[in-house]
Amino acid sequence: MNVLVLGATGTTGSRTAARLIAAGHRVRAASRAATPVPDAEPARFDWYEPATHGPALDGADRVYLIPPVGELDPAPVMLPFLRQARDAGVQRVVLLSSSAIPEGGPAAGTVHSALPALFREWAVLRPSWFMQNFTGGHPHAVSVRESRELQTATGTGRIGFVDAEDIAAVAADALTGGQAPNTDLVLTGPETLSYDDVAAVLSDVTGRPVVHHHVSHEQMRDRLAEALPPEFAELLADLDRAIAGGAEDRVTDTVERVTGRPPHAFRACLERESAYRI
Repeated sequence: MNVLVLGATGTTGSRTAARLIAAGHRVRAASRAATPVPDAEPARFDWYEPATHGPALDGADRVYLIPPVGELDPAPVMLPFLRQARDAGVQRVVLLSSSAIPEGGPAAGTVHSALPALFREWAVLRPSWFMQNFTGGHPHAVSVRESRELQTATGTGRIGFVDAEDIAAVAADALTGGQAPNTDLVLTGPETLSYDDVAAVLSDVTGRPVVHHHVSHEQMRDRLAEALPPEFAELLADLDRAIAGGAEDRVTDTVERVTGRPPHAFRACLERESAYRI
């Protein structure tokens, strides 16, 4: 199979590409800088430069689809690309969305609802919040490293944090398995944790205290707006408020059902990555 992986240097794209390559599939690793990925064909791809779309699609029959980062309404950018992909011979598309965004909802939800009319084979991955938010370049991880604190408006709300390695395992199966699920797959870890719980595990694993500061919705929105467009800051603060209300307090069996093994626990993920990323 010839798989185009968008965002191939990102959190899930890099892991998905690595799994596909290890399984013997041809991978075209697409990113804005066409950054080389071992054993993959590099391709330059920018959502906002349509001239990069055709060359990236050339010969691909599967696409791992990651929406443009920070785009509240990506459909006007993504749907023309998906029509071009269909016309170029792409047979199967796997879209990365979010557990917080249902079909027809905001952001990638509109693209989600359009897939059945465009492709006979498709899947939408709807993972919960990434465990890697605390080990990579995410603002939470930076805050933990620099000031040993987390700030959220989630209150005591709980989340089924999921390991990006588990997301990649499900993505690789959805892209190359004998039959695409033609549905959405909600992905979580094996347990739900509050941010107080997260701070406690981070403290234990790193040996240095981490504190979770509870802030209001308005404080969170204003803090995010220092680095993000106001509309996107509002959306993220609203997601914190939804978590506080219990919206993400769930676990699913999707990872185990697809991969045949349980999803990784948060502590295990941190212990695997903490030596060089926390």
